[in-house]
Amino acid sequence: MKDAPRVDPDGDITPEEEDRLYSYYARSWSGGYTDTDTTTSAYSGTGTGTVGSAGRSDRETGTGDTVDDNTGRGYTSGRETVGRDTSGPTTDDAMTRSEEQLRVGTQKRETGRARLRKYVGIENVTQTVPVSREEVRIEREPITDANRGAAMSGPDISEEEHEIVLHEEGPVVEKETVPVERVRLDKETVTDEATVSEEVRKEQIDTDTDPDRRR
Repeated sequence: MKDAPRVDPDGDITPEEEDRLYSYYARSWSGGYTDTDTTTSAYSGTGTGTVGSAGRSDRETGTGDTVDDNTGRGYTSGRETVGRDTSGPTTDDAMTRSEEQLRVGTQKRETGRARLRKYVGIENVTQTVPVSREEVRIEREPITDANRGAAMSGPDISEEEHEIVLHEEGPVVEKETVPVERVRLDKETVTDEATVSEEVRKEQIDTDTDPDRRR
């Protein structure tokens, strides 16, 4: 065809040349054509075709659309939109947008151990207690009718001794073992807050319009 885009058959096809070939031959397929310069087959709804000097092999999808076998890129033949997943398969007329979501949970782990240990220690205890003692005190009383008999009962002149026992109190220390308390280990749960920061991936969808394909 004289108005077909020109490309170097011995060189590599640039992305711009590839887009022009897409635009041109997509329109040609919709009406069918035959040209002596290229080996083609008219679009009939089934079968395959080879697009001349561009070296492009196209196949029908069965829905009125064509998909390039070399690149997997879908393009419309006028009835329905076909997408192209860059990983290979052909998709429908819509994209699925996915994203990663962060799920944060908790996991219990051992952080340490606590134990009770009893041992014998020594402590000095100081206490004050009252103590008493007896001291000698001389009492003198005059002779009266009440004590005259006792005063005259002995000899007139004599030597005599009287003795009394004195007492005093002193501290006495005794030790007694008594239970004072019961001690055990127990656990309680304390709740704090932990901040987690992590990157998540999410797909974004933008529109990219190629002006060459609208002509």
